[in-house]
Amino acid sequence: MSPAERRTPPHEVVRGTLDLLILKALSLEPMHGWAISQRLEQLSRDALQVGQGSLYPALQRLEEKGWIDSEWRSTDQNRRARYYELTSAGRRVLGAESEQWRRYVEMVDLILRTT
Repeated sequence: MSPAERRTPPHEVVRGTLDLLILKALSLEPMHGWAISQRLEQLSRDALQVGQGSLYPALQRLEEKGWIDSEWRSTDQNRRARYYELTSAGRRVLGAESEQWRRYVEMVDLILRTT
């Protein structure tokens, strides 16, 4: 399968996974929205492209839940941007949700490998 065939268009991102993916990206370092989108694309080997229409509502939702915090800072290009950072509650949720996702993937894999 070629890299182009492996790419998943944004509308095919599994429902309910964006929050988990954002939390994972922010566990690496605090980032502004565009950097989060770029990091997810990089980590997925260009398979995922998260648009602003999905990203920013998810960031707002995560902040309302207390899983991330944000503050205005200057970027490397001296522009103002809102930076997001994982909270301790967000780190706990990331651990629990990651484990739950791993179990789900194993279960689906067992079913799909059944002959």
